[in-house]
Amino acid sequence: MSVARSIDPDQIGFDPARLARIDEHFGRYVDDGRLAGFQVLVTRRGEIAHSSTYGLRDAEAGAPVEADTLWRIYSMTKPVTSVAAMILWEEGRFELTDEISRWLPEFADVRVYSKGSALKPYTVPAIEPIRIWHLLTHTAGLTYGFMQTSVVDGIYRAAGYDLYPPLDVDLATACQAFGELPLLFQPGSAWGYSVATDVLGRLVEVVSGQRLDDFFADRIFRPLGMTDTHWWAEGDAADRLAALYAPDPRTGRAARFDKLGALAYEKPLLLSGGGGLITSAADYHRFTQMLLRGGELDGVRVLGPRTVRFMTRNHLPGGRDLAALSVGGFAETTLDGIGFGLGFAVIDDPVPSRVPSSVGEYYWGGVASTAFWVDPAEEVTALFFTQLMPSSTHPIRPQLRQLVYSALVD
Repeated sequence: MSVARSIDPDQIGFDPARLARIDEHFGRYVDDGRLAGFQVLVTRRGEIAHSSTYGLRDAEAGAPVEADTLWRIYSMTKPVTSVAAMILWEEGRFELTDEISRWLPEFADVRVYSKGSALKPYTVPAIEPIRIWHLLTHTAGLTYGFMQTSVVDGIYRAAGYDLYPPLDVDLATACQAFGELPLLFQPGSAWGYSVATDVLGRLVEVVSGQRLDDFFADRIFRPLGMTDTHWWAEGDAADRLAALYAPDPRTGRAARFDKLGALAYEKPLLLSGGGGLITSAADYHRFTQMLLRGGELDGVRVLGPRTVRFMTRNHLPGGRDLAALSVGGFAETTLDGIGFGLGFAVIDDPVPSRVPSSVGEYYWGGVASTAFWVDPAEEVTALFFTQLMPSSTHPIRPQLRQLVYSALVD
């Protein structure tokens, strides 16, 4: 599937010379060793205005980034899982206010951390059950072990749930464990980035009666022609998968990170709706175009347009932003002026971030520094792929916004 530029940028309001600054800027990241390579795709009104690759997908092998390179997208899996859940919601299979314990009884009697240490925590009963909208908005009180900002994170790590779950655990077993661990806060009272989307993936399995990979394939990937999106890479796909890197603490240069990178070549036991997918720029481009077009692409409708608009509004309690409600901090996005919808961060006010964007723009990224956004007001989508962990290493995302929006001149 082609990701070649499909129109002269100036025909859709972009200055070509200004768009060229994207490659010049991020090319310096590659030239000085901070990144091994990258791929960028910028569209407007359904047309590809800028498409580029630079550097190496595997520096040690000397293999270049190519148009069909595959990328671990980690948390950019979350919007896909959220779309899967809303497909079922559109069919009337549940209401967003339903308690998840109706399908996942392990969450029937959850308790909330109050005080104490990870070894001797004191907990209290939850006064509000976890509901489906809590999972979609990360307001359930669940957390991630790798956050390392709270006692509850430490309890998750002690149970074996850090950046990756135990390799011998499947999704159902992991959810059983999550139901037994204390919540970080009372459901619906705050925002905390978490395993909530993994739990949502398990909910999709139970409600639909299908494994998560089968549901994704049947209802999203095959209908949209996303032929390069999978849960692991083998055969030709393994050859096209970019290597994973992390910054060398002494030099800041990208250093091979095979300890985690190697996991992408093995079929996972746990299908992580929160971070398990591998994809190509062409495939994720089709996913974002479906969203931009209100749930439809090339005659295939995945969601209704009103559902997409509903998902991409701020659903945080009281209409507040992440700065007001976030517990434990977060490195992947700015917090001021940012709300959260059903699976996406949503820009309510671009001014506090000091980076141009549009009210109503929605986005997310992955821990290996991948990123995307969809801007309905300007009819723009942008995708950035590289493989450097963690995503907070360099300010790639705000810089990409600077470069794209300053190239819009109509």
